Amino acid sequence: MQKKNMDPKNKEFEELVVDVKGVVKVNKGGRQRRFSATVVVGDRNGRVGLGIGKAAEVPDAIKKAIQAAHKNIIKIPLIDGRTVAHEAIGVSGAARVIVKPAKAGTGIIAGGSVRAVLELAGIRDIVSKSLGARTKLNMAQAAINALESIKTPEQVAKLRGKTVEEILG
Repeated sequence: MQKKNMDPKNKEFEELVVDVKGVVKVNKGGRQRRFSATVVVGDRNGRVGLGIGKAAEVPDAIKKAIQAAHKNIIKIPLIDGRTVAHEAIGVSGAARVIVKPAKAGTGIIAGGSVRAVLELAGIRDIVSKSLGARTKLNMAQAAINALESIKTPEQVAKLRGKTVEEILG
């Protein structure tokens, strides 16, 4: 994983290249080699996005992935500006990621591309567990899916037609 310089038009977002790999398509005339890049962008304040780009050259693939990531940004409700409201499970392909809120000072307990997603989302205290396949892209997508499914107590109360006090007990 390597950090990329920030885009001049979007100074608020930080970019992190999670994965760059060579992909091959076999044609009648031989193998056609291209590159696939996976990039995570975030503002470390509750907004994060994931993008994939493919091109003949690595820099072009990264550029495309950054553009795709900016289009896929999601907002995450942070509790006390440091953790998530409740436990959530995200799935992508065979990869499953469980994220749980943690006490202040715990830090980010996660590995690989899940750590990149959580860091750029601005989460400072969280525990995560990765289950199933360890593909970098699927792990990152599963982490995004888990974060997307998180609701604040206010949102849950509104859905159920109750007050926040009734929800929290």
